[in-house]
Amino acid sequence: SRAHGGGVRRRGALHPPRLPPSRRRGGAGAARKLWIKGSQIPGPPSSTPFFGRGDLVAACGSGADLSGYLSKLHHKYGPIVRLWLGPTQLLVSVKDTGLINEVLMKAEDKLPLTGKAYQLAFGRSSLFASSFEQVKKGRESLAEYLNAKLDERTNLNLVKVVETILGRVDSIMAKGFLDCRVFAQHIAFYILGATIFGEAFLDWPNSTMYEELLMMVAKDGCFWASCKVPPFWSVGYWRYHLLCAKLKHLTREIVQLYRCNYSTATQDDLKKCTGTQQVGEEIRMESTSLLNNVISGSFIQCDIDGYLCSQEEPCGNILGLMFHGSLAIASLIGGVITRLVLHPELQGKLYSEIIATRKRNSQLETSDVQNMQLLLSTVYESARLLPAGPLLQRCSLEHDLSLKSSITLPAGAILVVPLQLVQMDYSIWGNDACEFNPCRFLSKATGLKDGNSEIHESGKRPFVRDPNKNAAFLPFGSGTRACVGQKFALHSISRVLAYLLQNYEIRLQPGVSGEPKPTMDDCILQLLPSPKIVLKRRTEQ
Repeated sequence: SRAHGGGVRRRGALHPPRLPPSRRRGGAGAARKLWIKGSQIPGPPSSTPFFGRGDLVAACGSGADLSGYLSKLHHKYGPIVRLWLGPTQLLVSVKDTGLINEVLMKAEDKLPLTGKAYQLAFGRSSLFASSFEQVKKGRESLAEYLNAKLDERTNLNLVKVVETILGRVDSIMAKGFLDCRVFAQHIAFYILGATIFGEAFLDWPNSTMYEELLMMVAKDGCFWASCKVPPFWSVGYWRYHLLCAKLKHLTREIVQLYRCNYSTATQDDLKKCTGTQQVGEEIRMESTSLLNNVISGSFIQCDIDGYLCSQEEPCGNILGLMFHGSLAIASLIGGVITRLVLHPELQGKLYSEIIATRKRNSQLETSDVQNMQLLLSTVYESARLLPAGPLLQRCSLEHDLSLKSSITLPAGAILVVPLQLVQMDYSIWGNDACEFNPCRFLSKATGLKDGNSEIHESGKRPFVRDPNKNAAFLPFGSGTRACVGQKFALHSISRVLAYLLQNYEIRLQPGVSGEPKPTMDDCILQLLPSPKIVLKRRTEQ
């Protein structure tokens, strides 16, 4: 998760983590230990521009300002610096790739306010708790399931996802264009919905309302969770609770729809079989959805009848998966599409790659997409340049962290990795670190010339280098809290993009003056605006 905490006076702000009971009992003594140990880390004096303003350091708004300030601090103090946001609020930024890997492996917890925000919005969840020990088994089981879903049966759903989205945006296309960010959000939402609830989700009449409510509730979650005392006197607070109640009601509705379809499909499959009981068991296991595991609360396959109505936690797990997954996938899809409309030559090369692959088979299969080197490298490069947020946050709630560099990070400190500083570091990625160059992930490439991707035609066929072998590639995080759905997300996105580009040409809205371009400010790459796009169906494939 890349979700950040929320401040008392501004939405999305960093907030000091609440110390665990064993440390809170120490009172002033615990705060004194934090100050003493924190002062041993290199960094500016407490009279910094951010001291005493922890609630004003927005994770999505002024987070870019904080990243720019951290860039200057790292240049002056080294790869690890501390920044006091208040007398008991310490932020430690890590930029060196060697230290990043060590910190992310040892810092297993999340900021407590994050869990509080999502519990307020979605209900209790065993997947998004602050303590790593509480989520470890669930994360392992979820990762195993998502990786197992990378088969032909799942890929067929992705084709229907795109077709469903295109059918539902016809009314928008009648106006002549689409908003890229909204389009990407729709695709991501339906990818997750079809994965969790099956194809029945694509035909569910309330799916549009479900998506709107999910985004509305998640948007204000951190704000209301940051209030030390629930504002029972606020009309907005009760309106928010009403939206949450509607969202949970819709979740139960789609679960009920899934149960009916799953039960019917399983019985039909069993009737077709005349084999042994073992065959029937294999079919039952084959038909099992992620929902069966999520609803169990402990991610153990079991009968789901009657469980959800009496248990709040499974509902929180489902909503958390939908929210986190949709945001991560939508961000990456939107980034790729934006780059494609800005680099039409690259889009043409991708189309040629897709058609050349399809000529060998009647339809695109899993192995085909994995062999589309330029498509995969384009997805990786977009992920590198457009991280989901400026800061990757972790925390160690109970124990101090002793690093090999002889630096001790005190428990309760906010540990951050400034993603844009790391993923656009010239010393790691080269002089074109802030430029879009998907060929950097290919084994043989000449780079970009005038926005065109030039790949060697001679010699061996280029292959994609594994980006995870580079410690500076962190769009999905790293360490013990790394995104468990990274492999699933990258494969799903690549498969959907292959189908989309095979059938449609993506263009900027006609008449747009100039191309949207990223800007640089204090070594920080400002994100691309969301362009208005037009989908034109290809006549020849």
